Amino acid sequence: MTDTELLDLAAGLARRAAAAIMAVRKAGFAVDHKEDYSPVTEADRVAEALIVEGLRAAAPGIPVVAEEEVAGGLITAVAPCFWLVDPLDGTKEFAKGLDEFAVCIGLVRDGAPVLGVLALPATGELFGGIVGSGAWKEAAEGAPRQPINTRPVPAEGWLVLDSRSHSKPEALAPLLAGRKVAAIQPMGSAAKFARVAEGAADCSPRPGPTTMEWDTAAGQAIIEAAGGAILTEAGEPLRYGKAGWRNVGFIAVGRVG
Repeated sequence: MTDTELLDLAAGLARRAAAAIMAVRKAGFAVDHKEDYSPVTEADRVAEALIVEGLRAAAPGIPVVAEEEVAGGLITAVAPCFWLVDPLDGTKEFAKGLDEFAVCIGLVRDGAPVLGVLALPATGELFGGIVGSGAWKEAAEGAPRQPINTRPVPAEGWLVLDSRSHSKPEALAPLLAGRKVAAIQPMGSAAKFARVAEGAADCSPRPGPTTMEWDTAAGQAIIEAAGGAILTEAGEPLRYGKAGWRNVGFIAVGRVG
């Protein structure tokens, strides 16, 4: 399959997963907790099963690393090319009745994300991108894909999107050093990456190590496709296939420099 075909595959599965998540939300659900005390719901499980089954059926040669399978003890070896799936990023926000949650599907090659999709079930938006080929947004299911790009930093300074559930104000200073900040706004989930990619915000810092690779791969691909970057505290692009799939601290920026 070509990268365009792989992106379309992921986009279709993300749309289906988003619909399944909203159906669970409408019906009502219980919140359980995994061994690390993070929350999990039936929506996480249903969405992941749908996505991983679809990816494995359509592209059996590409391994899939998915959050709930890993939590359940399924260990997938790092490969030159693999999918990273977070079926419901922002479960805390979902459980609280907020709208800031996302479906994340990213493809990694040689340690770097090359394409990804982010679905925002509560708003009906879908974002996608192939690094080097551009990024797009569907405002709703069936809507035409519109190209998106990151924006130049406004004269008044950066609009910073901080984590709603994992905010560490004292740890943001090193990541924002030397930047003129106009405002800091809380937002949950990988929706932050979508807003940076479409030029609605300028950056999203995340002190580490508090995220996993499936949290960021799709968003990084879309941001890079739209003209931005996700950089570590050392200023290097965030890489994938790390031990335990755990990320270091990073900052997602719409414009590098």
